[in-house]
Amino acid sequence: MKIEHGFGDAERAEVAEMYWEAFGPKLGRVLGPRRRALAFLRDALDPRHALCARAADGRLLGVAGFKTRQGALVGGDLAAMSRSYGPVGALWRVALLALLERDVDNERFLMDGLFVHAAARGCGVGSRLLEAIAQEARARGYREVRLDVIDENPRARALYERRGFRAVARQRSGPLRAVFGFRAATTMVRRIG
Repeated sequence: MKIEHGFGDAERAEVAEMYWEAFGPKLGRVLGPRRRALAFLRDALDPRHALCARAADGRLLGVAGFKTRQGALVGGDLAAMSRSYGPVGALWRVALLALLERDVDNERFLMDGLFVHAAARGCGVGSRLLEAIAQEARARGYREVRLDVIDENPRARALYERRGFRAVARQRSGPLRAVFGFRAATTMVRRIG
């Protein structure tokens, strides 16, 4: 397995499918229906904010996204959202998604999503991607990596804990639970330097 920065335009559909499989249960009510969500994701993905795990033959195994002041793995402004959902559909979606937004800070590198192809789960891909995120953070001068994990994803949280992350805060979703389907998100941090 090798880790590379970014992915090609020909892989946008595949990355969008993997992203939707991982985050569709949380984002489905806002970004759905699936067809429109995939169209939006293909357009909004920014490969400059992705680390990709690949098999020896080049197949994509998983992706770890990160966020900087220059953007995130899934960007997409109102114009991009409008292309997939129309102007009215875009407005309410942008407003709801803004409630999930996590800002970058000057102290911690923000990992903004990790997803692994279904056939590659349990093979160490997630662990390799987390180490690659730590290396990327170090190369950019950070001493800590930060991420958020929803309570309804205990498998991911267990992975993060095994890789040295510790919980530092928890934010309840309150009435947004009806929209996003999770009770709370935990912010986790790993010291790397």
